[in-house]
Amino acid sequence: MALVGNGAELEADEDIFEDALESISMFSRTDMATSSRPFASFDTKLASGRLGSSNVSRSTSNKVDLKCGLEECAVALNLFLSNKFTDALELLRPWAKESMYHALGYSTIVVLQAVMTFEQQDIQNGISAMKDALQTCQKYRKKCTVVESFSSLLSRGSLEQLTEEEMHAEICYAECLLQKAALTFVQDENMINFIKGGLKIRTSYQIYKECLSILHVIQKNKGEQQFFYEFEGGVKLGIGAFNLMLSLLPARIIRLLEFIGFSGNRGSLMLFYHARIELLKGNVEEAQEIFRKCISVQEEWKQFHHLCYWELMWIYVFQQNWMKAYYYSDLLCKESKWSKATYVFLKAAILSMLPEEDVVATKEDVVTLFRQVDSLKQRIAGKSIPTEKFAVRKSRRYSASLPAPVKLIVPALEMMYVWNGFPVVSKRKDLSENLLVTVEKAEAALQNENISDYSVDDECLVKLLKGCCLKNLQRPLQAELCFNHVIQSEKLLKYDHYLVPFTLFELAFLYKSQGEIDKAIKTLETARNNYKDYSMESRLHFRIQAALHLWKKTSSD
Repeated sequence: MALVGNGAELEADEDIFEDALESISMFSRTDMATSSRPFASFDTKLASGRLGSSNVSRSTSNKVDLKCGLEECAVALNLFLSNKFTDALELLRPWAKESMYHALGYSTIVVLQAVMTFEQQDIQNGISAMKDALQTCQKYRKKCTVVESFSSLLSRGSLEQLTEEEMHAEICYAECLLQKAALTFVQDENMINFIKGGLKIRTSYQIYKECLSILHVIQKNKGEQQFFYEFEGGVKLGIGAFNLMLSLLPARIIRLLEFIGFSGNRGSLMLFYHARIELLKGNVEEAQEIFRKCISVQEEWKQFHHLCYWELMWIYVFQQNWMKAYYYSDLLCKESKWSKATYVFLKAAILSMLPEEDVVATKEDVVTLFRQVDSLKQRIAGKSIPTEKFAVRKSRRYSASLPAPVKLIVPALEMMYVWNGFPVVSKRKDLSENLLVTVEKAEAALQNENISDYSVDDECLVKLLKGCCLKNLQRPLQAELCFNHVIQSEKLLKYDHYLVPFTLFELAFLYKSQGEIDKAIKTLETARNNYKDYSMESRLHFRIQAALHLWKKTSSD
């Protein structure tokens, strides 16, 4: 996310994009509740053809109040989104020089037409409409004294003195300025227009920053504001738009813009997706660096850091750098509230892959961590989270009621498989080979273990993981033998019944890679139709459905 303004003014609103969406959603609900009658009466007006008149009473001075402006603009927006452009314009035009929201709505539609046609006449009409809209909004803005004009537009001490109408006038004025600047660039690409447009954008940006400051001041008393959520949504949408715009600009352009009041760096969001793309290509080292940069470029949105920690943890799991993977899993346990049960299980699973002396150095107790998982599970809307249910089931082998825990076999690699990590590793032969070595060591260790209730389940898990490694290394015959071993052991499994349908899924992809598309489709349908009530069932069904849709389409073509 780009960082705008100085820190003192913006007060670091870490959920600005999320809050904007919530505010817009709340506005929609409020708007539908408060404007049901205008919608109904407007349908009547449409039938009678009387678009110019309004069902909302106005004073004899022809001044449209804020409530009326918002309600009728909501009707106009509905018409516009229903492709009734002329009707929307006709509703807004009569009051475009009296109401700030009518002016903004009317001029916005005219500007959109200009941008779509690029006709000079339409552009002139748009500039003229925006000029009128700015004059209309100006009538409602706070009148500054000479002393105030030499200081800030709105001093911190006077923020609470603004009327609600004046607050909305600021945001409408800023939006009109921004649109007029865009038209200025379109009109003629000469240097004078470039400077004029740039100054308008800067002014709009400064007003949005002041509006954000206002928002922080009135936040505590929002109940006193009749149209607080409309104002909040508009401010945060505007700031969010500027943040997005800044995030798309090169760093050297950002440095140039800092001289005229803008500030920022490339938005974390773009870096995050860049890192994800590199990771999916198998460029794990490049992805590591970009994720680290993604963390360093912003501090406001800590939840975004957690997404990066999650990705970095998996990258180190792919590389089998267990200490680094443990470091990020520990950070997630301490900082993120998303799923404590999953994080603790992952931390314990990663520690299980380390030699005993390294585990001692961390001062962690693996058994204790596994035993905590069950107490950390949560329910959302009365339902358990599937990944947490899976973690809880796997952790039961460490239950305090058992005489001695039966250790999980390569639990970190099992979770890597569940989270679909093997397709990423398939892009790298070296990583796949290293994973195969680890799995084969676990396979050999199982042969020396005492027989337990979990022996068959552990053996089948290792065979599934081994088959995935072999498939990634283009050794299909050996991979198929591993997969068939799991399928043939179906009736002997006691706990991990998910292994068979997931193995069928992998076998189907193996058939597909060998050109046996019909056999692959049939195997996927068997996995989908013949098994139910196993761990991560919905996750597998999503993957199966996506594959079937793609393969059947390819087969028909």
